[in-house]
This record gives sequence, structure tokens and C-alpha cells, in this order.
Amino acid sequence: VIVGGGPDKIGQRSVRLTGPVELGAGVRPSNGLKEFLQLLEGEECGRLLDLGSARQSTVSFFLERGFRVSTEDLLRSWSEFQFASSSAGSPPAAAANEISPAARAESFLRHSLSYPRETFHAVLAWDVFDYLEPEVVQIIVVRLHEIMRPGGAILAFFHSRPPEVFRNYRLAEGGIEVTAERALGLQPRCFQNRELLNLFGQFRTSKTFVGRDQLREALIMK
Repeated sequence: VIVGGGPDKIGQRSVRLTGPVELGAGVRPSNGLKEFLQLLEGEECGRLLDLGSARQSTVSFFLERGFRVSTEDLLRSWSEFQFASSSAGSPPAAAANEISPAARAESFLRHSLSYPRETFHAVLAWDVFDYLEPEVVQIIVVRLHEIMRPGGAILAFFHSRPPEVFRNYRLAEGGIEVTAERALGLQPRCFQNRELLNLFGQFRTSKTFVGRDQLREALIMK
């Protein structure tokens, strides 16, 4: 889904999501978001990619600042890809087990993040990396590096311990509002600091903010 901007829009499929359920966490302040927005100041007709489920307040926030916003719910796409791979008509289990994780990741990315090189100034990744298989994360980070412009930035969250509920995020007055969503059947993992450094090694620099709610915010710059 792409909103804002002129006729050079890049088509992506729309995804209908289930509604949020109450989490009660309220709005959390975000130093990572603050610096992320500072990096984007002065960008005219910038492009932003939101890898979470589309939230109107987030889209409107950037539209009001002249950005063209693309949304691609990466976790739902991954969940649907896994379901389709194991549904009727797929290869038998014995054959499917022979498909390497790297090959599965390549297959998934043939239909995801299909944008020209250096399209985006910024990416909101939220906590999607925590829910993807390691091979998928690695190839997605490489793709993000390709489709981001030099000087662009990613804002991502990483859990310090596995969360009890599946979370969703949107920009709100005073920071980021966290809500609980109906689970997608994906199991989270927790990255170690060294793993994150290696994962984003091709980027120019990164900065981490540690929160009291077991979330680490990472600001990664190309």
C-alpha cells in the first residue's frame, strides 16, 4: 500500500488486518524515534517504508510532513508464505524438508520488498526481525540496504526477552503507542548485541537505546 506522492507509485498488495486488543501499556516515550525524526528533517518529498501493519496515525504523521509512505506488513506476508508452503498442493513433507532455509528465504523475497534500488529515505521496522527465521532476517537486511538511499535510517525494536503477547506499534502524541494483536503463530527470538552488530555490519553506523519495557531501540544508518 502506498499513499502520498505523484504518479511514480510502486504497487504493493493491500492487507486487511484484525483489530487490536487492549494491552494497557499506553504511550511510551522513544529516544530512538526522536533521533529518527531528527535525521529526516529537511527531506523534501521523502519516501518512508513501514514494515508493520498499517496504522492511520503513523501514515498521517508522515504525510503531513511531505513524505510518501509505503506499507508492507512483512510478518503477515511471512506467515501467509509459511502457510502456503505447507498447504495442500505443496511438495510432500519429505521433499519440503530438503529445501534449505536460505532457499526458503530467497523464495519469500521474490514477492516481498520488490522496490528499485535507493528508493527509501527511512524504514520503520518495529520488532519484525525478532519474529523471522535467521536466514530470512539476513536476506531482508541485505535487501533493505539495497532499497535505501545513502544517509537513510532504519528504526527497529528488539526484545530483551521473549514478549508475552504479539505487539503492534503506531505513532501517537508523546511517543509510540503499543497495542497487543492477535497472534500470527510466529515465535519470537532475542538477538544478542554481537548478533545485531554483525547483522547490520554493512551499514555505516548504528545506535541503541535500552528501554525499561524490555525493548531495545536500534537506529541504523546507511
